[in-house]
Amino acid sequence: MKGNRILRLLNEYTTLLFVLLIKFYKKCISPALGSNCRFYPSCSQYSIEVFQKYGAVKGLGKTTIRVCKCHPFHKGGVDLP
Repeated sequence: MKGNRILRLLNEYTTLLFVLLIKFYKKCISPALGSNCRFYPSCSQYSIEVFQKYGAVKGLGKTTIRVCKCHPFHKGGVDLP
């Protein structure tokens, strides 16, 4: 029981850390790079939503897949979490 609580807290704090890092990217780094995302919602917004919905582990997996699709040979489009 106590182990599950610790894992849950670790997941919540890790999720919060990822969300804060993505928000920092959106606020400080993304404006300098310009709007180049091929998807709606943008990859960073998608990542925030996925982390909040699925947690750290699954959110990181889904974010990695999404970012790997973000290249000139992929048509992009609507990709909701």
